[in-house]
Order: sequence, then structure tokens, then C-alpha cells
Amino acid sequence: MCPLQSGAAEFLVLDDDALLRQCAIDHYRASGPGGQKRNKTSSAVRLRHGPTGCVAIAEEDRSQHVNKARATRRLREAIALKLRRAIDLTTYRAGDELRSRVTGSGQLRVSQRNRDYPAVVAEVLDVLDAAGVRISEASERIGITTAQLVQFLERDPKLWERVNQMRGAAGMKLLR
Repeated sequence: MCPLQSGAAEFLVLDDDALLRQCAIDHYRASGPGGQKRNKTSSAVRLRHGPTGCVAIAEEDRSQHVNKARATRRLREAIALKLRRAIDLTTYRAGDELRSRVTGSGQLRVSQRNRDYPAVVAEVLDVLDAAGVRISEASERIGITTAQLVQFLERDPKLWERVNQMRGAAGMKLLR
């Protein structure tokens, strides 16, 4: 399923500068609204991450700097969704980022804008993968209820889609 056995964590722990050094960065003129400035400046940004092949684009702002930051955040999310790390569920213990995001009421809470979000997503997907994409087993290992795991997955359409791709590949019924 993944080209690298080390998983997403290897890249998600890097600061933005180190991650960007692994990328081919393209600047280009974006089409669409924004007036003359948009048509005259190369403000859109495309990042191609060499080690993983993941690509992220941001072109909605007229500022190249803002678009680069957005593309970097999107690249982290793409890496988290794509790469899996093998986990032995018998010895698995949730990582610090994931453990710190489980609330007292047992909910998994982290904003999609939070810097730790991609790492949390990657670990949840790693656990799901190790659990054969069985929601009940994965939620038990993470330490939350099945309903709470489903709620976390539902909040992010790309994450929801990725889990359903994994379930489909395993011959399982898709989540609705």
C-alpha cells in the first residue's frame, strides 16, 4: 500500500524548511479572479515531494508566501494520507500527539489547522491498517469508542475517502 515502510512520521516531524528542501517547487501564474496582479505574477505554488511522490498545490491567494504555506500544510496532509507504517497491535501504544488529543470524555479532538493534525491522522490510519481497517478494533487500540472514531474520520472528507479506499481494497463494506 505504501512505497516506504517508515511511514509518514519520518517526514511529518521535519520542520517546514527541511520538508521543502526535499521538494521540487514550482511557481506559476494562476488563472481565475484576482485582477491584473494575478495575471502578472507567479503567485501559485506547486510542491512535489521527491521521496513520496506527493504533490500539493495552492493558488487561491495573490501572495506567493501565503500559497507556499498552504501548499506545505496540504503536502503534510497528503503524506499522512498516503504513507503507512507497520504496527504490531499487540505491543502498540499511542504516540504523544495522539494521546494528547484524546479528551477526558474520550473524544479524539484536533483541529485540521493544528500543526499536529497530519501526525494524528497518520497514526490513526496506521492503527486502522494494522487492525485490518476494522473500526471497532482500531478504536479500542486508540482508547476511544467506535462512534468517536467514526466522528473523527467524518470531519475530514479526504480522511473519510482514504478510509473507504482502504476498506474497499480489503473487500469490506464502505462507511456511509
